[in-house]
Amino acid sequence: MLPELERKGVNIANIALKALEDTELLSELLNGLQSKKDTFRSNCFKVLHYISEKNPHRLYSKWDLFVSLLESDNAYHKLIAVGILANLTHADKENKFEELFDQYYHLLNDSVIVAVHLAAYSGTIAKAKPKLRYKITQKLLSIDQTTQKHKDLVKAYAIDAFNEYFKESENQSEILQFIRE
Repeated sequence: MLPELERKGVNIANIALKALEDTELLSELLNGLQSKKDTFRSNCFKVLHYISEKNPHRLYSKWDLFVSLLESDNAYHKLIAVGILANLTHADKENKFEELFDQYYHLLNDSVIVAVHLAAYSGTIAKAKPKLRYKITQKLLSIDQTTQKHKDLVKAYAIDAFNEYFKESENQSEILQFIRE
């Protein structure tokens, strides 16, 4: 285990650059997502999230690992999966996300922390997967139909997501109505 990952305030970008060159380090980061040590697990997530943003192709082969985290009972594991899978949609030439769509968006019913992040990352997915924009928009417009207890908070994050793809959306009037309400 890298001792520096056990400390707060590490240089995430530097570690990410090293991990892109070192498969052993990358493997250690992936394993670290399951660590019981909060700071270590959090730093592993931050580095992997950074990689998923900057170089999603590098982590795409680990798609199934992140999908398995969606199925966890642990909200933090789901949170990790929601963010990284959203970023990996930029590399998803095999259309794996389309198969995962319903399972992913069912998490709008999960804990508020998972649901707000999912709503926020929806803009990333809509940009990467234009064919899914309509379905994504419909899911976000339907937050009132979820079992989510903090619907207004989730809606606020959905509005942020809409902002990312509003100009390209074919549902502009519905989105504006949602915002007004």
